[in-house]
Amino acid sequence: MATDHIRYDILAQAALRGVVRTVLADAAKKGLPGEHHFKITFNTTAPNVRLSDRMRARYPKDMTIVLQHQFWDLTVTEQGFEVGLSFGGIPERVAVPFEAVTAFYDPAVQFGFQFETIEGATAPQSVEVPQTSEKPSAAALPAGEEKKPDALPTPSEAAETPSDHGTGGEVVRLDRFRKK
Repeated sequence: MATDHIRYDILAQAALRGVVRTVLADAAKKGLPGEHHFKITFNTTAPNVRLSDRMRARYPKDMTIVLQHQFWDLTVTEQGFEVGLSFGGIPERVAVPFEAVTAFYDPAVQFGFQFETIEGATAPQSVEVPQTSEKPSAAALPAGEEKKPDALPTPSEAAETPSDHGTGGEVVRLDRFRKK
């Protein structure tokens, strides 16, 4: 097998993280369009993830947040995003570097993808997030504790909406394109 000196696997994941960055930046500026909303799963143990001690104890490995009806102060930088959410009626601030994101899904259009840990990938940079007072109208809920670490979020893991049901969507996994 030939050696991949270009590291297409790393380039592809960087491009997909750019998709996440772009849609979140757009949502921070304009709010969520139509029925779009985002389920974002991330590794809570990754460097530079900021969670309260209460949330870190509840989600020691992975957590899924839903940006739909109740989130505020979404800010996005090149390195990551920060958002205000309410968990059990308690407001929390969560900061997530894009390198910590393990899955992204938009149930409104049945579009999503997962990220994999790649050996030899560069270490994540620190998250620098400016503060904003913009308050878009959308929601956030944590994932169910029974979530499988490598699975995309399911409707049972967060607030289920009518748009969660449909057909024709396809999840694209990066390993599908790799030679085995």
